[in-house]
Amino acid sequence: MKTKMLVSVLCLATVAAFAAKGSNFVGSWQFNPEKSKNIGMMSQMKMTQDIQQSASSIDVTTHTAFMGKDDGSKTHFDLTGRPATNPSPMSGPSETVSKWDGAKLVTTWTSESAIAGGPKVVRTETWSLSPDGKTMTVESVRGSSPGIAMVFDKKQ
Repeated sequence: MKTKMLVSVLCLATVAAFAAKGSNFVGSWQFNPEKSKNIGMMSQMKMTQDIQQSASSIDVTTHTAFMGKDDGSKTHFDLTGRPATNPSPMSGPSETVSKWDGAKLVTTWTSESAIAGGPKVVRTETWSLSPDGKTMTVESVRGSSPGIAMVFDKKQ
């Protein structure tokens, strides 16, 4: 009886430890504008994200096609709580700080204003997965502006 109880406790502890470490975003993801919200002109963009993940980081390679222009970028998220520097459209480099909030990844992006001498811009980005792991949602909020939700379908 004690053995069964010990095994049960160990199994529960393992599940709790895994849940505390967040979700597994590894794979190739295709942007789905029809499922996304408040994305404006981005609804015409084609985007794929290839994600690699370890216990200490997430690395994203993004490919976009928009208005006849193909582009690519790389983003590195440090999962140990240390800041990382990443490119930010229209405002140069951003400092990103990522942390797990249960199964969600929350990243704060801080960058210089696009206007010389303007205040720093702070944006919070929250990544989550659907229960079946086939849909990734990236919600982004800056100040009191309405947030956007970009939805991606898993390709592989």
